[in-house]
Amino acid sequence: MQAIILAAGMGTRLRAVSPSKPLTMVAGQPLLHRILGNLRAAGVTRPLVITGYRGDEVAAVATAAGAETLHNPHWDQPNGVSVLAAAPRLEASALLLMADHLASPGVYRTVAAAGRPDAGLVLGIDRRMGHPWADESDVTRVATRQGRITAIGKMLNSYDAHDCGVFLITPELTAALATLPAPGLSDGVRLLAAKGRAAVVDISAHDWIDIDDPRALALAEDWLQ
Repeated sequence: MQAIILAAGMGTRLRAVSPSKPLTMVAGQPLLHRILGNLRAAGVTRPLVITGYRGDEVAAVATAAGAETLHNPHWDQPNGVSVLAAAPRLEASALLLMADHLASPGVYRTVAAAGRPDAGLVLGIDRRMGHPWADESDVTRVATRQGRITAIGKMLNSYDAHDCGVFLITPELTAALATLPAPGLSDGVRLLAAKGRAAVVDISAHDWIDIDDPRALALAEDWLQ
């Protein structure tokens, strides 16, 4: 399977300890290197890393770990623009993940196996509300009904899951994003959800963490030791 890894942003909340989120050292290895290793362990053999900020350095780590790279010159735009940059090389289906979310191989396997013809995307969700690794003030919240997304965003008041940052996508998502000016990824998800085309799969049995600030980095290093 193909995997698209978004690694283009600046990562300002982690700037106190690292100049770049994908290059952040986590228990002795760059975060991006660990993500690519977990993808290999899950059987994902065709990773494509979308670079932007500090692109040459990120690309060097990605290439050394066996991944292809693609530079997004508009990396300072919302992350949906980086998804659109990958559109010409997107296969019929692919995993989509963030370069600041470290997930166990089980997360990738579960989402990869969740493809369904009645959905343009499938999002891995965690229903463990109150998990100590989740930053409730920043996590993307998801409301679901009967296995589909009804709403998504960081400001939802009513929700029943967290977005784990791993999707199974099809070109249906990039087609939706292409209709919007400077879209965020969640904007595209909302468009598909409005058509009943955004499904979910529960990955709560597997570990993942969004390494978005020094607190989360410390938690990740404790996990890996």
